[in-house]
Amino acid sequence: MATNKRKIFVTESMSQQGRALLKERDDIELVEFPNMISAGDFEAMLKAQAPVHGVALGATRFGEPELEASRDMKVVTRIGVGYDAVDVPALSRRKIPLMVAGIANSPSVAEQAMFMMLTLAKRAVEMHSIVKDGKWAARLGMLPYDLFGKTVLIVGFGRIGTRTAKRCLAREMNVLVFDPYKSPADIKLAGYEPVADLDAALPRADFVSIHCPKTPETIGMFNAARLKRIKPTAYLINTARGGIVDEAALYDALVSGKLAGAGLDVFAQEPPPAGQSLLTLPNVILAPHVAGVTVEAVDRMSEQTARNILSVLDGEPLRQNVINQDVLG
Repeated sequence: MATNKRKIFVTESMSQQGRALLKERDDIELVEFPNMISAGDFEAMLKAQAPVHGVALGATRFGEPELEASRDMKVVTRIGVGYDAVDVPALSRRKIPLMVAGIANSPSVAEQAMFMMLTLAKRAVEMHSIVKDGKWAARLGMLPYDLFGKTVLIVGFGRIGTRTAKRCLAREMNVLVFDPYKSPADIKLAGYEPVADLDAALPRADFVSIHCPKTPETIGMFNAARLKRIKPTAYLINTARGGIVDEAALYDALVSGKLAGAGLDVFAQEPPPAGQSLLTLPNVILAPHVAGVTVEAVDRMSEQTARNILSVLDGEPLRQNVINQDVLG
């Protein structure tokens, strides 16, 4: 039966606040799909529901097959800021904007980076075990460290990197910033020290916190050679994307004492396979890619995602949230 409603696919992880904004409209029909749906099932679902005019994605991949199945796609959005699972050129060829949630989850990721720094420096896991296992006398043999006075190197000075730097400065840390796409003058004006050479800056850092996007340029950025430049008392934090750090090289650095510890929220394969060597190490803390997925962040991202969709359907896309700016007039 023909209808003039625009059909919008939303992943099950979209919060009620975001859905409510879409449901207020009588020209929109919502269709929910599982966040971990297989590619084949997703394509089949799109075909069965076509024409589909918009989609709010969680972790689901989206490219040419999904565009073909949709038949009349107008906007693709992510309930998040990463988009490495989306075929951006395929969208651009059809003049379809890819939109992200802007700054909605950046405070949450910055907090997770700080949490991992503090957990590692304060040896939280070991301190907990000392009390729980009745090994009180061992506490002076594994003293924690302060963040105060330490040097942190922020790799990537975008929405999340800027917030992480601000939080580090508030803890009276020395903040170095590496981002070849940002003006050194702007970094200095914000109160931080810009560094132009990543390899030269790494030996100075007590903490290295990664906040750059995953691109062909950054895949394998932290390989064996680069990890060797970090001093053995330092910690590496990755809340950006899996694949930026060479996990085999990281394991070797950790077990050989070339690196004090690491905090990882992201992995090259998610979830990591059973028996992944990093899972066995006591000087690594892990999280299941949830840095930007707090209760509050999901609400903020879902609401922004709904606004992104509506802006395109109403002919006034929120330009600041469009990744492929070439599709805009």
